[in-house]
Amino acid sequence: MRVFKKNSNIFNLLSEGISEGIIVVNTEKVIVATNSSAMEMFGYEKDELIGKHLDILIPKRYHHNHDAHVEHFIAKSGKRQMGHDLDLFGISKNGNEFPVEAGLNPFELDGTTYVMALIIDITERKQKEIELSHWARIFNESLNEIYVFDAVTFKFVNVNKEAQRNLGYTMGELVSMTPVNIKPKLSRREFRELIQPLLKGDLEKLKFETIHGRKNGSSYPVEVHLQLSTIGENKVFVAMILDITERKNYTKKLEKTVDERTKQLTEALTVEKELNELKTRFLSLVSHEFKTPLSSILTSITLLGKYTQTEQQEKRDKHVFTIKKKVKYLDSILNDFLSVERLDSGKINYKIETFLLSKIVNEVIYDANMLLKAGQKIRYPENIDDIIIQFDEKTLVLALSNLVHNAIKYSPEDSVIDVQVTIEENKLLLKIIDEGIGISEEEQKHIFNRYFRAENALLTQGTGIGLNIAKQHLENLGAGLEFSSQLNKGSIFTVSIPQEHKT
Repeated sequence: MRVFKKNSNIFNLLSEGISEGIIVVNTEKVIVATNSSAMEMFGYEKDELIGKHLDILIPKRYHHNHDAHVEHFIAKSGKRQMGHDLDLFGISKNGNEFPVEAGLNPFELDGTTYVMALIIDITERKQKEIELSHWARIFNESLNEIYVFDAVTFKFVNVNKEAQRNLGYTMGELVSMTPVNIKPKLSRREFRELIQPLLKGDLEKLKFETIHGRKNGSSYPVEVHLQLSTIGENKVFVAMILDITERKNYTKKLEKTVDERTKQLTEALTVEKELNELKTRFLSLVSHEFKTPLSSILTSITLLGKYTQTEQQEKRDKHVFTIKKKVKYLDSILNDFLSVERLDSGKINYKIETFLLSKIVNEVIYDANMLLKAGQKIRYPENIDDIIIQFDEKTLVLALSNLVHNAIKYSPEDSVIDVQVTIEENKLLLKIIDEGIGISEEEQKHIFNRYFRAENALLTQGTGIGLNIAKQHLENLGAGLEFSSQLNKGSIFTVSIPQEHKT
């Protein structure tokens, strides 16, 4: 330190004109000289550091490593940058740490070795590096494609990883390419005309949709957000690209959905029109269906009053039979109407029970016998006495009665209505086969529609709701009702019930 005191004027003259901080230490790392820039940088007064160990300017956690670096540096000697590729930090008097860059210069004075450290506070530089690193990370890690290309040559300056991945080109390939090379639907002239408003300053940003072509020949729709910027003194374009494949697919899907909904609405309106026509027809049919049996009942009652003699009992019985038959028919119609109301309101309580199939079949066929035409007969199914099922009895009676009555009604005299029972693939199948008028092929699609009646059945009694009701009730219970038919040859209606019915 004595040496420096003797030469302090020369040192001050040389060091005070330098903006960087200068600190001189001896081989013991004791500070022997400083300049005012160093004092200001570390927050000390003039000469306050003289005689202090260099560690006072270094955060404690770096002391051990720093001593080793300095000792190695003195041993090797030579002018060099200290801590190359390392982060160096200084600590001010008030305890604040800050990044520094230190250049070390060994020298001898009167036979004593010293090291002069030229120190620069690089806080601002580090902050900029962090910011640049942050934006570089955003650039490369963005899920959108980002392109930077020269405003004159159009050649790519930088392209982020997502763009490289989606296009299939490497950065080495892209630097010799321009945006025109990846836009198969745009020529260079068209592209230049497109970006002219940005070059002229008429627009700050430009947004448009186009197609990008991949290296493998495929393409995808994109939305381009383009603006003019600068790198140093060079003008560049920065393009943010959104892959809108999903959006386009959604739009197509939406358009398809709209078309489908329009088609469905058109079909619904057609169905509504047909339904209104059916309702009109239904009201006419209901009027007829009630009026005819009521007229028959009234006539029979009137005639009954005239047959007072004992020997006229046979005539009385005939009219009593007619009255019973017509009342039963009216009761059936009313039950159908009530069933429709319950189905529409959802007020249906099914009761699943275990019972013999023969019980229901016997009941239905017994009641149907009184409706048979001359010469008609019902062929009873074989081998059903031991078949036990779990189902709602009322529903099964309703469905079978409707099918058997229809078979009788739409079949000619002297014909056979065949009732068959089989078990196939864990299903109980009940088939009602008739030799009746059948259903035309074009009308078969409507057969289960409520109020529908085929053209060849309009003169026969019926409301057009029986099959609809039967099918809905069966399907509510997990069963089914299907049919096949040939015009003028007959029909086969099949009720299918799962063997292990579950509620």
